[in-house]
Amino acid sequence: MENLFLIVGLGNPGAEYAKTRHNAGFLLVARLAERWKANWTLEKKFNARIAKAEQNGSRVLLSEPQTFMNSSGESVGPLVGFYRVALKQLLVAVDDADLPFGEIRLRPGGSSGGHHGLESIERHLGTREFARLRIGIGRQAGLREITGFVLGRFSSAEAELMEKILTAAADQTETWLKAGIQTAMSQFNGKIGELKSE
Repeated sequence: MENLFLIVGLGNPGAEYAKTRHNAGFLLVARLAERWKANWTLEKKFNARIAKAEQNGSRVLLSEPQTFMNSSGESVGPLVGFYRVALKQLLVAVDDADLPFGEIRLRPGGSSGGHHGLESIERHLGTREFARLRIGIGRQAGLREITGFVLGRFSSAEAELMEKILTAAADQTETWLKAGIQTAMSQFNGKIGELKSE
């Protein structure tokens, strides 16, 4: 369907993971659904929460895969296939520990950067040629094992900055829908703000 866009936010389902760093993708699509007054439904056949909206004359599907992060492709692959989503109309939002907290970066394709959610989607789609919006969550200096960090919750200063980041990322997503990826990249990629010291 040439007028259908799919925006997928990656994260882990369940209350214990809500509002953790690893769920930055979920937080973004939740922000978009709120803006667009779109209601979520659980679609079991895709193992995903889906919200449907209209933007600039296009149909937009928002999706939160309920598969857990590392198996995201098991949800995204069937969704793309069923709705015949053109790859240039697919956007995947993810957290990125290699990007400093406070930065966002939209790209038209490229490597997964070791992000298991992106790896799973690439495997199921058989391509890397889809847009990804990376939301920087940074990492703790000197720590190689980051599982505890990414699954941790934001401090109050981080939560405050995260509000600005999500607003900018939502604006960037709307620009991608309206004006295309190059405009969205040039207008928004980069640093959104600095962390205030606690």
